[in-house]
Formats: sequence, C-alpha cells, structure tokens
Amino acid sequence: MKMNDMVIVSVDDHISEPPDMFKKHLSGDDLASAPTFRIADNGTSFWEYQGMKIPSVGLNAVVGRPLEEYGMEPTALEQLREGCFDVHARIGDMNVNGIAASLNFGSCVGFDGGRFHKAPDKAKSLVHLRAYNDWHVDEWCGAYPGRFIPCGLLPTWDMNATVAELKRLVGKGCTTVSINENPTTQGLPSIHNEYWEPFWKAVADLDVAICLHIGAGNPAPHASMETPIEAWITTMPMSISVGAADWLNLAALHRYPTLKIALSEGGIGWIPYFLERADFSHSRHQFWTNSRFNFGDLKPSDVFKRHFLNCFIDDAFGLKNLDALNEDLVSYECDYPHSDSLWPNVPERLYETAQHLSDERIDKITHRNAARFFKFDLFKHHRREELTVGALRAQAKAAGVDVTPKSSGGAAPLEAGETPRVITSGDLMRMFSHHAKAA
Repeated sequence: MKMNDMVIVSVDDHISEPPDMFKKHLSGDDLASAPTFRIADNGTSFWEYQGMKIPSVGLNAVVGRPLEEYGMEPTALEQLREGCFDVHARIGDMNVNGIAASLNFGSCVGFDGGRFHKAPDKAKSLVHLRAYNDWHVDEWCGAYPGRFIPCGLLPTWDMNATVAELKRLVGKGCTTVSINENPTTQGLPSIHNEYWEPFWKAVADLDVAICLHIGAGNPAPHASMETPIEAWITTMPMSISVGAADWLNLAALHRYPTLKIALSEGGIGWIPYFLERADFSHSRHQFWTNSRFNFGDLKPSDVFKRHFLNCFIDDAFGLKNLDALNEDLVSYECDYPHSDSLWPNVPERLYETAQHLSDERIDKITHRNAARFFKFDLFKHHRREELTVGALRAQAKAAGVDVTPKSSGGAAPLEAGETPRVITSGDLMRMFSHHAKAA
C-alpha cells in the first residue's frame, strides 16, 4: 500500500468550543445560565459556568504554532487555528492532514462532561449537558455527514437520567459516549458498585461504545513539584494503565461480554507487558484474592483483548509488536489540536511506522477497526477513493488550505533578570492556578 492510498480515521481529536455553541439549542434562562464564553482583561479567553472559570490552556490548541511557542499560558481565540473551533475550517484541516473521519472530545465541558458534574445546580447541568449533545451531534457532526463520529456526554450523577440520555443519543444516531474512567473522583460510586448496573445493561443492549480519555479521572502522577514537566508529559499516555487495570477487573465484563471500552489517547507500546503482568499476577494471586470469580476460565489478557480498543498517536514499538495485541482492536488517533498532534504530517509519520504491515493490517489500524467498533459507516456518504490521503489532500490544495505556521508573538518572554531554566510540574500548577484566578 502506498501512503496516499491509506484511509485514516482519527478516534481522538478535540474541539475548542465556539462562543455561540448553545444559541441554537437553548433560550431564555436556560441560555442565560449556560456556560458562557468571556474575554479576560488581558485579552485571553475563558468559559464561566455556575461559579467556575475555565481558562483556555495553551497546549490544548497549539496546532499550527511554531514548536518554540508551545506552552501552558492561556490563549485568545484569535491565536488559534480556526479549525479548533470552526467545523468548516476543521474539515479543511482534516483534508490537508489526510484524515477521513474524526471522533471529537470537548474542552471547556471536559472530555467526560466533568464541568457539568462539578456544577452545584444539577438540574441546570442536565439541561446544558443535553444541549451540548445536541450541538455536538446536530451542528458539529451533522455539518459534514460521514466525516465525524458523534460522541455524547452523560449525566452519570443521576442513573435514570443517564439511561434516558443514552437512549436519546442513540435515537439521534450517536453510538459512542465518553465517561470518567474513575467516577469516585466525581463523588460517585466506583465502577464496581451496583449503582452502575443499569448503565452496563443499557450500553450492552444498545451496543454503545464507552470512551475513557486520559486525564479525566486518574491524572498522570508527577513525582514532585520540582519534577521537570517533560517527565510528567512523558508518562501521561501510560497513566491510563491505572484505569485499564481497574476496568479489566470489572465483573460486569463477564455479565455483558459485548461491552466495548476505548482507552482514548493511551498508546499501545506498554500494553504487551501490561497483559503479561496481569496474567502473571492472576496466576499467582487468584485464589486468595478471589479474582477467579471475575475471570472464570479466561485469562485477564483474554478479557482485555475482547473488550478494549487501544488507540495510539505515535507508537512505532507498538506497531512492531502488534502480534502481542488484538489487531482488531487497535486504532489510530491524531489528537488535533493538542501538542502531541502531528498535524499536518500524520500520513507521513503513520506510514513510516506502519509500512512493514500488510495492507489488511494497515486498513485495520487506520480505519476498519474504528468503523466497526464505533458502528460508523465510513463509506455511506463517500466512496473510499474520495477519502484516501491523496484525494483529501487534493481537495485541501484546491481549497487553498494554508499550513504555514502561525506565530502568536514568539516564545514567552523572560522576566527581568530571569535566565532560561527547566519548567517544572510546580510551574504548571502555579501558572494554571494564577490564570484561573485572573479569569
């Protein structure tokens, strides 16, 4: 297979929500009390909701910036590529990057809808969460049928409302939802509690996939406030292993053998040893831990390979060791517009790391696995030859999509008397806290 013949679906991208997100879906007090986009005195943007102020974080939307200008400082909407918040510009950015279809997570609302969970007035939260879903499915995804995989949010603080919203989403054609990998961080019972039984039954009956995005429930740990931040960034994808181990031991996986769980933005290179360790631990400890009642005749690795979709951005090692995984549950993700995204050069790097695979395997990891897992008919609205890397880039060229790096004024200036030094985890914490207060 040649690079330009690949068809690429990204199962993890992000939206910097537009300021008018709720205007077509709410009115009156419901609109007035919805999350509101505001501009701070220093010109940067933030969202405000039920007493919470959510600043824009630089690394969440740096695509198209020179690498020298990456950072954590909040940004103004004008500093971002329009594809971060405008769906029409996003299609152009997808085309120039050879991306046929994309699954998008929110930003100001949280990957898992966490802002609605934190808000004190849950009645309003439910109204606004449902409105967000309407915007996401009808406006963002609906603007270009066949180019986006809808991913809904759920009010998991209320199980009856959760099941009702799940059914409503399915009725709108949405077959994927994103929830917190560790709901105890939201003050809810753990996934091992009977509280979740109606949810397991509903997602199994409706054949809905569950996305667990890194950072929502179990944030990547850092050794100290003086730890260089790059050490923290290095371990972020692997931090999902904590949630993966928790979910792997979920008894509901055996009551509902069709449950589908995507480990979003988690990578794949670490998984072979994770499975080896899980099997070894189970063989040594199952009798006193009674974990054999959860796994039955299966090994933990068998359960993992049955239920979990593993998603990668850049993982040459993982692709070289695909035999240690379930090749039918591995999918590519671009992570646009976050700092790990290789936009607009995804096809070049992906082909470099995957060209040793057969054409069939390349098709699986680039789009077939994603289409099957998320019940997304990739070729319903477009022919395959219209969605190849070469065809999409031809469209982008004809439309004049500009990929020239966009500077926002150069690297962050040093304070008077300050010398360059390694940025630490503590710097990040202080920076984010300062800007949240300033907002």
